[in-house]
Amino acid sequence: MAEGAGIKLKRDAGVIGLLFASLGGIIGSGWLLGPLTAAKIAGPSAIIAWMIGGVAVLLLSFVYAELATAFPRAGAVIAFPKLSHGSLMATILSFVVFLGYASVAPAEASAVITYASNYISGLVDKAGVLTTTGFIVSAALLAIFAVVNMLAIKTVLAINSALTWWKLAIPVLTILVFLLFGFHSSNFSAQGFAPAGASGIFSAVATSGIVFSYLGFRQAVELAGESSNPKRNLPIAIIGSVMIGLVIYVGLQVSFIGALNPSDIAKGWGHVNFKGAFGPFAELASLIGMGWLAVLLYIDAFISPSGTGIIYFTTTSRVLYATGKEGLIGGDTFAKLSVAGVPIVGVAVTFLVGLLFLVPFPSWQGIVTFISSATVLSYGTGPVVMMTLRKTMPPSRYKRPYLLAGGNIIGSLAFIISNFIIFWSGTATDTFLFELILAFTVVYLVYEAAAGVGIANLHWRGAWWLAPYFFGLWLITALGPKALTGGSGVLGQVTASIILIVFSIVILLIATNSGILDPEEAKATILAGEPELYAAD
Repeated sequence: MAEGAGIKLKRDAGVIGLLFASLGGIIGSGWLLGPLTAAKIAGPSAIIAWMIGGVAVLLLSFVYAELATAFPRAGAVIAFPKLSHGSLMATILSFVVFLGYASVAPAEASAVITYASNYISGLVDKAGVLTTTGFIVSAALLAIFAVVNMLAIKTVLAINSALTWWKLAIPVLTILVFLLFGFHSSNFSAQGFAPAGASGIFSAVATSGIVFSYLGFRQAVELAGESSNPKRNLPIAIIGSVMIGLVIYVGLQVSFIGALNPSDIAKGWGHVNFKGAFGPFAELASLIGMGWLAVLLYIDAFISPSGTGIIYFTTTSRVLYATGKEGLIGGDTFAKLSVAGVPIVGVAVTFLVGLLFLVPFPSWQGIVTFISSATVLSYGTGPVVMMTLRKTMPPSRYKRPYLLAGGNIIGSLAFIISNFIIFWSGTATDTFLFELILAFTVVYLVYEAAAGVGIANLHWRGAWWLAPYFFGLWLITALGPKALTGGSGVLGQVTASIILIVFSIVILLIATNSGILDPEEAKATILAGEPELYAAD
C-alpha cells in the first residue's frame, strides 16, 4: 500500500537509535581494510589523510544538521534539492544519490568475503577480486540484508544498535592491544613520514576507503522522517557520529602502522604485504601473539560489514521511497509501504542493483572509490541547498530548529573540499560516474518529452548549472597530474588546485542564484511547524 492509503513511516527512531544508525554506517568494512590500503598509498601520513577526510565530512555534517532538522523527511537528501531548486535538479541528484547508496551493501558483502578468504579458500583471487564462488556468497549476504530490512524500522534500529556496541568495542580494544603489546615507533620514520608526498595523502583520502568510511553519518539524515524528535536528535546523531568515528579511525591508523613488523615495510610502503593481508588486523594480532584478539577480529569481520550493509539497505530503500513520495521517479510504485511501514519496492530494487555493482567492481577498493566520488558529489550539493534556502528563506523570518553558526562560510568550505575529494578520486572513476549520470539524464529527458510533462515544463532554472558543474569537475580532473588523478598531466597539482577552488566558488555563486525564487513548499514545511516533530524536551 502507498503511504497515502493509511500506512505511514513510523516515527520510532530516538536519539540513540539515530546516533547508532550513523555510527553503524561509519564503523563497517572501512576500519577492517582501510588502514592497510591507506598506508600502502600514503605511508604513515595516512594519519593526516584520515584527519582531512574526517574534517571534510564533519563540515558536511554541520550543513545537513541544519537541513535535516528544518525539513525532516525520509530520504531527506532527495527532498532538499527539490525544495530549493525544483524537481529536475532533484531527479538528477536522486540518481547520483542512489548510485552512492546502492553500492555500499555490495562493498560490505565484498569485505566480509575478503576477510573470510583467509580461512576459506576459493572466495577471492590473489588480487583480492571475487571469484564465482565469492560472488555467489556475496549475493547470499545481500539477500540476508534484504530480509532483515523487511522488519519494522524500530526492530531494524534495535538490531543495529546491538551490533554497533560490538562494532565500537572491538576497534577500541584493537587500538589498545596494538599500542600496548606490538608497537614499533620506528615505523613512522623508517621510510619517511610521507613517502608519496602530498599526492599520496590526497589520493588516500578518496581512494583508500577513508571518505567512504565517514560517509555513514548520512544514515540519520535519511531516517529524519522517522525521528521522534528531530530538533534534538538529529544534530547529536549527525555531528556526534562523525566526531566519534574520527577519533577511532585515527587511533586505528596509528596502531596499525606501529604494529607492523619493520621487515614488512623494508621494500617501501607501496609493497607492504604479509601472510593474511586480506585480513590485516586479524593477522597482525596473530603475529604479536594475541590469538584471542585475532578470533574476535575474524568474528567482527562478519559482524561489522554486515551491520553496515543492513543499515545501508535501510536508508537506500528510503531514498527510493523519497523519489516516489516527492513525485520524482517511480511514483506510487516506489512509495508503497508494507504493513510494517517498510518501503518494500525500495528494498527489492536495492538488492537487485547491489548484485549489478558486484560485477563492474568485484573488489572492495574498487567499489569504495566509486562510492566516495558518487556520494560526495550528491552530498556536496547540500551546501548549495542550505545557502540557497537561507537566501530565499532568511532565518530571521523562517526560524530553523538548528541554525549553523557561520553557515555560509562553513557551507562554502564544505562545497570546495567536496569537489577536491571528487578530484582526488581520479579520472577513471569520475569518467565512469559522469558517463552514468549523462546516460540517465538523456533517458529521463527523452521520457519526459515522450510521455511526461514535456521538456519545456521542467525546472530548468534550478538545474541548468549542473551541466557546467559536472563537466568542469571532470575536465579539471582529466587534465590533472598523473600521479594524483591519473589525468593527462597538463595541470600540475598546485595549478589544478587553484583552478578548482576558483571554479568551485563561481559554481557556488551561480547555483545559489539559480534556486526557486519563492520556495512555497519549503516555506510551508517550516511554517506548518508540525508541533509533534519539534516538541521541546
